[in-house]
Amino acid sequence: MKWLIRLFFRTLRRIIGPIMLLVNKITIPKGVERADNEQQKLDEITKNYIIYQFKTCPFCIKVRREIARQSLNIELRDAQHNADYREQLLQGGGEIKVPCLRVEDQQGHTTWLYESDAIIHRLHETIKSVAE
Repeated sequence: MKWLIRLFFRTLRRIIGPIMLLVNKITIPKGVERADNEQQKLDEITKNYIIYQFKTCPFCIKVRREIARQSLNIELRDAQHNADYREQLLQGGGEIKVPCLRVEDQQGHTTWLYESDAIIHRLHETIKSVAE
């Protein structure tokens, strides 16, 4: 019985996943336009940000849409299909859970944020700090 349930959900993911990606691609939000110096400051800060994600995870899509909406240049790593990224996520953050934002500050300290709302909040705080 357990294998039947797994088969059902695996099939469901294979059907719904591509549909979610297509809808996301068609409806991706237009990015915010900023002054060049402000965008450069944001790019300098976000070069130390990395998002670990699964391509069809709804919460990952939510975070990626916000990144696009805010015109942020953040590296995306697919932890579902890349064993090295998956291992980095497990070793650094302590669990394989996505989306996950890895932030490294100037002192070399690394912070791992796991919840999509917390990640989006952190991105907004970063934008706010640059705008001030």
